[in-house]
Amino acid sequence: MTRSEFSEKRLAGRTAIVTGGGYGIGKAYAHRLAAEGAQVVVAELDGAAGEAVAKELVAGGLEAIAVQTDVGEEESVVEMVAKSIGAFGKVDVLVNNAAMFTRVPVVNTTAEGLSFEHFEKVLRVNVLGSWLCARTVIPDMRKRQYGKIINISSGTAFKGSGGTMLQYVTSKSALFGFTRSLARTVGADGIRVNCVAPGATVAEDDPTPEQLERAQQRAALERALAKVETPEDLVGIVAFLSSGDSDFITGQTIVVDGGAFMH
Repeated sequence: MTRSEFSEKRLAGRTAIVTGGGYGIGKAYAHRLAAEGAQVVVAELDGAAGEAVAKELVAGGLEAIAVQTDVGEEESVVEMVAKSIGAFGKVDVLVNNAAMFTRVPVVNTTAEGLSFEHFEKVLRVNVLGSWLCARTVIPDMRKRQYGKIINISSGTAFKGSGGTMLQYVTSKSALFGFTRSLARTVGADGIRVNCVAPGATVAEDDPTPEQLERAQQRAALERALAKVETPEDLVGIVAFLSSGDSDFITGQTIVVDGGAFMH
């Protein structure tokens, strides 16, 4: 079944924002939610990449717009949500996918040698950005007593990872507590807040044979399901958490990593 062939449009009439929707996993989320009937807002720092994804969706008969967005800047987030509501009238779903990791120069260093600026930059996007986006969509969701907020964390936050991963793992761990606390804060308003923790995912549009081989070797060693994880392994859970099928689930973190970490 292709993305455009779902027999039931679980998200028909819903509007979904996907931050970081111009590349990799975020792009896959945008495609799946649109295929299930959602009007999708591709919120992407790289404006050209966001526009390209939105054009792909529209060319396939789906509804989408792109908004150039820096989730770490309050004015940019406020403008993005205003444009989303202006285009589609409301926001039903927010997927907090935007994250900073590979785009920040990685320098092998000790914990005490990691620069303040580097650590702060990662926290600003991965934690503050998720909070800013949630804070800005909640008033519209509250008016209708309905909404879905999905924070994207990482399986590394359960296992821990040192060295140059310290700032990234710290930021992704923070999303667990943010999810639980926000779920309790907005539950009375009919807003559900959940978290997805992916495993290591081959998210490049065109992975090299070497990347695939390394990923397969890692999967065989770590996972109960010894296969390479791809964005397609993650879109189902995000679609489910965006839909009415998950209306009685909130405050939860769901690990999607093929059984590398079990809890």
